[in-house]
Amino acid sequence: MNVVFGPFANVEYQEAFDYYEAEEPALGEKFRRAVWAAITIVEQHPQIGREVRPGVRKIIVLRFPYKLIYSVRDDTLCIIAVAHGHRKPDYWIDRS
Repeated sequence: MNVVFGPFANVEYQEAFDYYEAEEPALGEKFRRAVWAAITIVEQHPQIGREVRPGVRKIIVLRFPYKLIYSVRDDTLCIIAVAHGHRKPDYWIDRS
């Protein structure tokens, strides 16, 4: 399955990585691995996430307060948002 980060999702992912890396050496890498572990699960089981909008689902990133908002179209996993779980909910809705 192809994985595509939307432009805003890509920025969110990079900012979170940078934040964790600045907080503690190698924590950014742990965040990266946790995000990609969630992506791998979605690749294997695309319907696993809870549907939050028609055709849009979310999955929690383990050990970090983030969730991936995604949709699957044909053979492509589209990451719509890398959303912090304790910040402004549903800010990403206009992206889907």
